Amino acid sequence: MTTTKTLADFQKLTTAEDYLQFFEIDYDQQFVNINRLHILKQFSLLIKEVDEAFPDVSEEEKLEKYGMALAEAYEVFLTSSPLETKLFKVFQNKPKNFVSVNDLTPKE
Repeated sequence: MTTTKTLADFQKLTTAEDYLQFFEIDYDQQFVNINRLHILKQFSLLIKEVDEAFPDVSEEEKLEKYGMALAEAYEVFLTSSPLETKLFKVFQNKPKNFVSVNDLTPKE
């Protein structure tokens, strides 16, 4: 017997593992430990996209789309690094006292 998942149940989740288990997504615990914040940040961005693109879908459809969004968020970091995705502001700001090697090489 399968229990019905609800948005109320979804809204009670707090950890990356909670979300992954809720949507029955297989995951590597060590990978989650390293990429937890990035996965959750990407997931939150994708949830926002789902909510904006599909405002009138049923609860069941919304949860299905959320599950696909979480799977996508997890997959993103299997193929790219947090530095490449630049989700957090700290990765987007160039330090003020930084000079790259490219800035030192003469232009032809």
